Amino acid sequence: MTLPLSILDLATIGKGQTAAESFAGSVAMAQDAEKLGYRRVWYAEHHNMSSIASSATSVLIAHVAAHTESIRLGAGGVMLPNHSPLTIAEQFGTLETLHPGRIDLGLGRAPGSDQNTMRALRRDPMSADSFPQDVLELQGYLTGPTRIEGVEATPGKGTNVPLYILGSSLFGARLAAQLGLPYAFASHFAPAALQDAVAIYRSEFKPSAQLDAPHVIAGVNVIAADSASEAQAMFQATKRARVSLFFGGGREFTDDEADMILDSPQGRHMAQMMTYSAVGTPDVVIDYLDSFGKHADADELIVAHQSPGTEARLRSVELLAEAAGLVRV
Repeated sequence: MTLPLSILDLATIGKGQTAAESFAGSVAMAQDAEKLGYRRVWYAEHHNMSSIASSATSVLIAHVAAHTESIRLGAGGVMLPNHSPLTIAEQFGTLETLHPGRIDLGLGRAPGSDQNTMRALRRDPMSADSFPQDVLELQGYLTGPTRIEGVEATPGKGTNVPLYILGSSLFGARLAAQLGLPYAFASHFAPAALQDAVAIYRSEFKPSAQLDAPHVIAGVNVIAADSASEAQAMFQATKRARVSLFFGGGREFTDDEADMILDSPQGRHMAQMMTYSAVGTPDVVIDYLDSFGKHADADELIVAHQSPGTEARLRSVELLAEAAGLVRV
């Protein structure tokens, strides 16, 4: 495996698990990733999702950073239209001040929630339209000079926290290229536009103070296990859990009910979200990731370990690192 490997941790709350247990699992995963040689661990902002605990992204990063020593940690990402740029600059400026050289800030323009939750967040539905301007304002707070006269981020100014544009469409690709920022494509759940977006990003890229050449991070799901049958069983369990999440309305489906939904047009559409998934024994997973990296024209892969349960996810983290030949710290 020649591409660097990173981890996207969704801070999953499994069946019968508490948020506190999920956070303990996130700390354990980051500690293992640090020892095993992964490049970074990112956490995504989601709201009103009973199975994802990473809603307060900066707080979770601070907690994990306090329990690790060297691995880069960041947001993958903060949904910037949910926040003021100054607030995010202060939060991530604080993180960088406390943990120098270890903090990344990935930015997305999606709500990370549904329409009712958007209202609960006091989000203006039109706020996504100002995303490019908000990114520039945020960048000014972190690097200087500020774009709002008389307003500085403290902490924040001069911390130069690196920014990443997250996306699943051509809009994010063009914006990242125009601003000369790294681009992370959410192909682990939105695979359709991957190749077109990366091609546009690379062809339109303009060097910047942060980055002199394009850098593409592509998302991919991974379930690595000790046997092929175990990996496939966990993949099926993951898809069943998604059925309950997307279609359950608060109820849990039985396995038979979930399988019937997966066989329906709606279920097949949902399953297509996981098109890019490396599932199997470590050698199979590595072969898939090597092929996927070329397919995505990526400079780095960020993997979402989807195995159900903390123990199985940590085993997947370990098996992939060993198979990829990552260098232990």
